[in-house]
Amino acid sequence: MTTDSTIGAPPDVIVLDDVAKRFVIRKDRSLKERIVTLGNGRRHREDFWALDGVSLTLEAGSTIGLIGHNGSGKSTLLKVIGGILEPTRGTVAQRGRVAALLELGAGFHPDLTGRENVYLNASILGLSSEEASARFDEILEFSGIGDFIDTQVKFYSSGMYVRLAFAVAINTDPDILLVDEVLAVGDEAFQRKCLDKIREFQQQGRTIVLVTHSLGQVLELCDRAVVLHHGKVAADGDPRMAVALMRDLLEERRLAEEDHREQNRTGSARIVSVSAAASGRGAAEVVSPGDDLDIDIELTADEALDDWFLGVQIDSSLGQVVYGTTTKRLGVELGQLTGPRRLRVRLGDARFGPGKYFVNVSIIDGVGRHVDDAVQAASFNTADDGLAVGVIHTRPELTELDA
Repeated sequence: MTTDSTIGAPPDVIVLDDVAKRFVIRKDRSLKERIVTLGNGRRHREDFWALDGVSLTLEAGSTIGLIGHNGSGKSTLLKVIGGILEPTRGTVAQRGRVAALLELGAGFHPDLTGRENVYLNASILGLSSEEASARFDEILEFSGIGDFIDTQVKFYSSGMYVRLAFAVAINTDPDILLVDEVLAVGDEAFQRKCLDKIREFQQQGRTIVLVTHSLGQVLELCDRAVVLHHGKVAADGDPRMAVALMRDLLEERRLAEEDHREQNRTGSARIVSVSAAASGRGAAEVVSPGDDLDIDIELTADEALDDWFLGVQIDSSLGQVVYGTTTKRLGVELGQLTGPRRLRVRLGDARFGPGKYFVNVSIIDGVGRHVDDAVQAASFNTADDGLAVGVIHTRPELTELDA
């Protein structure tokens, strides 16, 4: 492994050089098909490159977020870094003790109790039996699973699995902590507890590699972010830059799915198109706090629809509903829908927090049935002043009060 010779610069703890990982996907799904295709195996299998030419150098004390679509190679890369998978090509070098939380129940034996699995996991992570015993009480307290510690883990809920696995991992004094989306499984209180521990590790100068779909988490926790796209590094650097690219990739996928939906849409009443933009400006421009947001909707109906109303919902990039209304709530009667029709919903003085937002539109009949849904039919980006994160915008001020 190479190290930075610059005085005072942190050493490299993980170095990946041209790493690639290939999986073979078989097209014959049953034993009978495999027997029939025996001797012609190559025609009935396909190479899938989960990673293709990944080169990264990670410095001690950094927190790196790995983001990308499902299937982009994030989890595979984490397993290669953790030594669970061997790369098909390239090299991986690392220094220090690695603790990995890669998938639910990884390293747990279902027929062993929680207590027995603590010692098993601790051994896998490099602790002696004596060291595990010395830390057992801390592990049990952090996990919060109480008397279930002496129950076989096959009877654990997913949340209990994660609580115990995380408790073991953080109590092995790892130099490098690898975390793969497992924080999304526990309850809110435990998630906060885990995030507090991650921040404590950051203050102690430990290296953390975090796979997450939460772009807000990346901006909040990471000092560096890597975007993987089809097994290749699409971006590596400032988290804000990486998150912006990720949102663009999400937008490309949304548009492709919308085209497919449009081609396969059936029904007498349909949503033809939806666009969202700040009033008086183009759709590509950011929406600033205080702008009026115009949502333009084009509809059509092959057969007359008499009793109906329109629903509009805005989601954050994480799928969280941040705003929703209907013409029924607004007390607006739309009359009969027949042939083409264009409507505009204006949200005055919109104050969305920084990020990308998606607009969903629905045609709903009088008894509440959805006649047509346009999911993520449009999107808009909002301004980011760097002062805060979240889904609302306000101007923060701090005032010193008398003691």
